[in-house]
Amino acid sequence: MARVLDSHFLALTAIVTVAYQLFFFVITALLRFDKVTDFAGSTNFVILAVLTLVVKGSWNFRQVVLSILVVIWGLRLGLFLLMRIISWGEDHRFDNMRDNLGKLAGFWVFQAVWVWTVSLPVTVVNSRDRNPSIRAEDIIGWIMWALGLLIEATADQQKLNFKNSPENRGKWCDVGVWKYSRHPNYFGEILLWWGIFVAATPVLEKAEWLVIFGPIFLTLLLLFLSGIPLLEESADKKYGNVSTYRHYKETTSPLILLPPALYGKLPKWFKSVVLFEFPIYSRSLN
Repeated sequence: MARVLDSHFLALTAIVTVAYQLFFFVITALLRFDKVTDFAGSTNFVILAVLTLVVKGSWNFRQVVLSILVVIWGLRLGLFLLMRIISWGEDHRFDNMRDNLGKLAGFWVFQAVWVWTVSLPVTVVNSRDRNPSIRAEDIIGWIMWALGLLIEATADQQKLNFKNSPENRGKWCDVGVWKYSRHPNYFGEILLWWGIFVAATPVLEKAEWLVIFGPIFLTLLLLFLSGIPLLEESADKKYGNVSTYRHYKETTSPLILLPPALYGKLPKWFKSVVLFEFPIYSRSLN
């Protein structure tokens, strides 16, 4: 099909993303209904993957596979988060935003940037005519994606089951994969998006390699901004005076799944340099 705005669909995906997020922002602002925020973010990835695949019209195997992987991830996460927030009630992230239009708008702008940036590898692959034969990078990337999705989905379901159990009220989740990582769902998400990037590399040339900023942006976001730091701060304030929680934190990796017996014996410098145990994750721990 003909070029749409630009050959890499960067403008097209930016316009669609802004319009989609703006639509849900208006709903949230007018109706004070914040149960659709995560759904809007996750499904936006699906829309971009399908849109760029259809507009280009090449339908080569690599494009179809990567688009399907994004669709599976986006629909699973979007529906899971929607059902969870409907079950749990209000999204407390917005407690300080509902009456502040500026802060609320800032959140939706940031979500649009997140969707557009992290989608870059699939957007560029779907825009290209190049179709090299399947390589080792493709297989490795698909395996990384599969492992990441399995870890993320397992972690989400295990924590949901834990939270929904009355006897666990007031406790932190340390069952299943949560025994081996304090944030296994984030580890799974980071792994699967790096997998998508790896599977996209056989197509990339010259400046197209800048799409690596997609998984880098996601990783930095979860490590330093809206992911682990906020959850660690919240947990430390709730359970910081509980000795068993302190032991859990000292012996459980913040991200990468590792046996507690191993992680607990590693030196602090190694944890910080190699395993992402940054000081900001304990700044609220007395």
